[in-house]
Amino acid sequence: MSDDIPMTDDQRPDDVLAAEYALGLLEGEELLMVRGRIAREPVFAGQVEQWQARLAPMIDSVPAAQPPEDLLARVHAEIGVSGGETAEVITLKQRVRSWQIATTAAATAAIAALSIVVLSPAEVQMIEPPAQAPLVASVPIANTDLRLAVTYLPDQEELLISASGLTADGVHDHELWLVPGEGPLQSLGVVIPGEERKVAITPEVAAMFRDGSELLLTREPLGGKPEGVDAGPVVAEGQLQAV
Repeated sequence: MSDDIPMTDDQRPDDVLAAEYALGLLEGEELLMVRGRIAREPVFAGQVEQWQARLAPMIDSVPAAQPPEDLLARVHAEIGVSGGETAEVITLKQRVRSWQIATTAAATAAIAALSIVVLSPAEVQMIEPPAQAPLVASVPIANTDLRLAVTYLPDQEELLISASGLTADGVHDHELWLVPGEGPLQSLGVVIPGEERKVAITPEVAAMFRDGSELLLTREPLGGKPEGVDAGPVVAEGQLQAV
């Protein structure tokens, strides 16, 4: 099959045929055939609707344009056709049809390229969003030289809490809290004196972390704040900073 002969409708995939219909490239019997399929084949009609939805924004963005008034006369002059020369007019129609075929082939190639993006997003390398900066805080403990080191890793949704200088008193535990922009305090878990602890953060709580978020350390009974009661007294506070 030569390059200037288009595929027939039974050779073109339904998805390409649906896209050509959405682009307004079909005419004559082929257009009537596709309209009939849309009326009786729900799956094919759905393909047409999908392409119309995808292409509508692109088509709407193309500004309207009118051909020059002398265009037809210039075409006639170029190919040596006068208004009454029937054979030449037929030749002109054939040449116009050849141009339509070439345009259809180009549009089909464009649709194939567009399909890579629209129909196969998994094969397209997506641009990675820039990674969020870690947040750190050094929380002073009361009037001592001891500090609680807190590091939040956004890409892993993990919190590292280092309490290497603290010692347990056997009576109390200390619980770390995030102060969100609004709503109740969010517990970040009980601090383990003398250890570094890794805490997994849920997506809901992770969305509350910000540069400048406040942290509180409260004194609680062993095991942390009991349910149904208020948090204990604040013994230390600090602020997360982006690094």
